[in-house]
Amino acid sequence: MTRRDLLTTATASAIALGTSPANAFSNTPSQSDRKLKAIVCGGHPGDPEYGCGGTISHLTSLGHEVVLLYLNNGAWPPTPAAVRIAEAKKACEILKARPLYADQENGHAVIDNAHYESYAKLINAEKPDLVFTQWPIDNHRDHRAITMLTYDAWKTSKQHFALYYYEVSNGEDTLQFAPTHYIDISDQEPVKRAACYSHASQTPDRYYKLQDEVAVFRGIEGGYKRAEAFIRQLRSPNDPLQLLMRQQ
Repeated sequence: MTRRDLLTTATASAIALGTSPANAFSNTPSQSDRKLKAIVCGGHPGDPEYGCGGTISHLTSLGHEVVLLYLNNGAWPPTPAAVRIAEAKKACEILKARPLYADQENGHAVIDNAHYESYAKLINAEKPDLVFTQWPIDNHRDHRAITMLTYDAWKTSKQHFALYYYEVSNGEDTLQFAPTHYIDISDQEPVKRAACYSHASQTPDRYYKLQDEVAVFRGIEGGYKRAEAFIRQLRSPNDPLQLLMRQQ
């Protein structure tokens, strides 16, 4: 096989997996047997579920551990914190994940040295293998804030974990999102739906319809009935999401 043939084969394999040719050889098959720990970060309860619910369900169904890290508890008049926390707890139970909070205030995200440091401690204490966070070009301040906090935690960890970005409510929240990876969530859609509808105070009929339209569109792009799409941060130490795609 010539070098040109090898590159052609790698490119074809990468396209089938929904990733880039540069990442096609980034992991060995033996790594796929190891149980991983993932953190999915979101500005509010519901963001990880809407953007990554199918992927979270897929991960936990394979025995991987998943933590949903919310920047705040979602309290916003007239809905009190107790209601939002209870909804998040129910969603996490459905997804077989664990909730965690960064204890900021809904709509009043703070990004400064003290919050960078406390957030990084929260992330690093969990010792994740991969972390998902929201895309930085987003219309909601809390979404942009958790992206900056998560990126800084990744930097201060010396890029110890793989970092990925996800999308929510495209056009309304996320903008200019160009995926590198696609996860087939066709079989996981009912679980994702149930987790999202656990946030009953947040008009799920409206928001789930929009997010499901995104999943259908990403499915068309990735060659599935429904998919969730991600962007891998360059200089991540590995690409565990690629291995997950191999298990689809």
